[in-house]
Amino acid sequence: MANTPDKIAYINSVKNDIRKCFIALGSFKAEEVEAALELIAIKTYKKGEHLLREGDISAKSCAIVSGCVRQYYIVDGEEKTTFFYTEGQSIFSPNSSSERIPAKYYLSCVEHTTLSIITLQNQKELYQRFPMLESMSRMSLQEELNNYQEMLATYITTNPEERYLNLLKHRPELLHRVPQYQLASYLGVTPESLSRIRKRIFLK
Repeated sequence: MANTPDKIAYINSVKNDIRKCFIALGSFKAEEVEAALELIAIKTYKKGEHLLREGDISAKSCAIVSGCVRQYYIVDGEEKTTFFYTEGQSIFSPNSSSERIPAKYYLSCVEHTTLSIITLQNQKELYQRFPMLESMSRMSLQEELNNYQEMLATYITTNPEERYLNLLKHRPELLHRVPQYQLASYLGVTPESLSRIRKRIFLK
């Protein structure tokens, strides 16, 4: 389906924001920035649409421009939410992508979502042309892995009420953007237990 004028204008607006990010780095000529932008696609997904399903092999790296994406596993027929990606965060499946290993989880849009997308082939070309970007990407990926490890440690060492308070402190926007049953799954409790936790905290 052909892009509408409004959609084209939106895509151009998003690419202009990405252009500003490149320029802010101060190490690229204008023609280099435009060449890099040619390798990046902008795509929108509807609420509930899947980006990845169990068994799929990822062939791209994404960053969220707007919206929210949920990562979850299906265990004994039940969805187990493990993460929510929001604006500015990258979605990358290193094992699935580089080693061609089928994914064990799902990625689904909680909201209408816009992504900047680069295929692995285009990413490789981008890094060959701009080695500094590869170094920056590796640093960013390492930071995200460290954050994920810290999040996992917090999950293991805290009770559900402490997890909820931690979520309230660090990612309060999720409370208004994500359905309660998905938040409950993320915190490792039932929706009913989450309601009781919220009531207890409200009464304190």
